[in-house]
Amino acid sequence: MSAWEGVSDDDAVAEEREDHRSRTQGRRGRRSTDSTIAAFPDTQPVVDNRAAAEYVILQAARARNCRVLPLGAVTRDNAGQELADIGQLVDGGAVAFTDAKRPIQSAEILRRALEYARMFSRPIFTHPQDATLTAGGVMHEGMYSTLLGLRGIPAAAEDVMVSRDIALVELTRSRVHLMCVSTRNSVERIRRAKQAKMSVTADVAIHNLLLTDECLKSYDANYKVDPPLRSGEHVQALVEGLHDGTIDAISSDHQPYASEKKDREIDQVPFGIVGLETLIPLCIRALIEPGHLTWPKLIAKLTCGPAAVLGLQDRGTFAPGSAADVTVIDPDVRWTIDPTQFRSQSRNTPFAGWNVRGRAKLVLIDGEVRYQLP
Repeated sequence: MSAWEGVSDDDAVAEEREDHRSRTQGRRGRRSTDSTIAAFPDTQPVVDNRAAAEYVILQAARARNCRVLPLGAVTRDNAGQELADIGQLVDGGAVAFTDAKRPIQSAEILRRALEYARMFSRPIFTHPQDATLTAGGVMHEGMYSTLLGLRGIPAAAEDVMVSRDIALVELTRSRVHLMCVSTRNSVERIRRAKQAKMSVTADVAIHNLLLTDECLKSYDANYKVDPPLRSGEHVQALVEGLHDGTIDAISSDHQPYASEKKDREIDQVPFGIVGLETLIPLCIRALIEPGHLTWPKLIAKLTCGPAAVLGLQDRGTFAPGSAADVTVIDPDVRWTIDPTQFRSQSRNTPFAGWNVRGRAKLVLIDGEVRYQLP
């Protein structure tokens, strides 16, 4: 049994059709290890104004399940056309800004957003995908997409946007966080940016460290994620990026959908899987068991790494004066992933039936027990 600093996830997405109230109750966090969740702004309505950000904080405080920090929208309605009022969102408690899974295609819009956010010492979170290259794509473009007859999403769709975003950071001297990077070239570009002392951070989704595009041979729609599962060479580069500090954090990339949405032909279903409740055991499977990361490094990628990305100096640490958020983990307990037992209302996971080890036994927030495994 081990006690960790409270686990943070800076890349948590809403339950399908969620409004502010249902999201901010943080119900998903209570059967996961997360003490803090950064909530995307793509609710109904979008968190693109001060009142919406304040409501997120209010409802989370009432629910008392886990900390929920609002991420404000970069553009109004996440439409990518007109900047949201970033100053007002900061006043409302927004800790960062993003258009969630909608890539900001306009370099001019992103430049202005970076300049605006810099005034308030807030980062912009981007989803680096060139929509003109990903349109209609189902899986990673490579040998298996050709064999399976499925339209591919080239690694270049991510690479070009990572390069653009880094160039804009250099221009504006602002902070950008690249969400769910998945390609070898992205890792190398981020590595070079950090060596040049640019304010660039990145995270990787746990499933992109564990699965490859070969999984799509089953045509199982639960393997359809965004960014797509890549080939082995990309997975290896991601692991190396975690090891050497190029990649700052591991995210759940929690994207739940109702069963009927995933029970269709693979080219008709939405991207995404449930991620929060399986994060710890999958990290152990992908990184600890093969010896890719030590326990201290893994813990850092789940605690102080995400906290630093968000600028939360009092989170993800046991230092005196920091928030008393603690996750107690049993790293050896073995269990079988059963989607019917998920706290999430959704069941879309490719890991059903997997025998795994590692589970949260207890979560403390501000020193109070908020979750205890029965």
